[in-house]
Amino acid sequence: MSAPQHTSPDASAATSTDEASPYGPKRRSTATDLAQIAVFAALIAALGLPGALYLGGTAVPITFQTLGVMLAGAILGARKGFLSVLLFLALVAAGLPLLSGGRGGISVFVGPSVGYLLGWLLGAALIGRATARLLPAYRILPALLWTALGGIVAVYLVGVPVFAAITGTPLGVAIAGSAIFLPGDLAKVVVTVLVAKGVHRAWPGLIAPRPWPWTRDAAVAPAA
Repeated sequence: MSAPQHTSPDASAATSTDEASPYGPKRRSTATDLAQIAVFAALIAALGLPGALYLGGTAVPITFQTLGVMLAGAILGARKGFLSVLLFLALVAAGLPLLSGGRGGISVFVGPSVGYLLGWLLGAALIGRATARLLPAYRILPALLWTALGGIVAVYLVGVPVFAAITGTPLGVAIAGSAIFLPGDLAKVVVTVLVAKGVHRAWPGLIAPRPWPWTRDAAVAPAA
């Protein structure tokens, strides 16, 4: 029979103190997450500084801020990317003129571009979720596809119908009019993927890799 092991009171106290410490691992992780969310909210705001470009008489401007939204999802992942966009939109709603062209306040959220702003949330989450599945390899072509689906298709799926409803524009006309945004948005997709690939190569722990659902199911399926 082995002798009972006794835990030193000093060791127990040290463990308890470490867990309760404001500088413990969990608190450091939370602080890091909050800092990353704040940094990308600031990045989205900074990308609005060049201003907004209105083409073809459209009420929705072309901006660089969608690039920040795509980068948030591709670098931070679904949860933190979503929260960084949500924080940015909350600051806009609070009245800060952070949208391109110095726009801000509640009035923005009843205007023609509100659907695109809400679509940013969906886009960042979708890009982040897909990126977790693409890691650790993060191959360029699949990344381009999924970033385009999240950063363009998902945003347009929300933005275009809402724009049509608010402005009274026929949906078909609104869809055709949105084509003016495509070249710029496709360029942002390419930039996002190239930047994200470099970032994940340098800091591989930013997003925890996750298997695709069908891959996970195949892995746990019993052999025939």
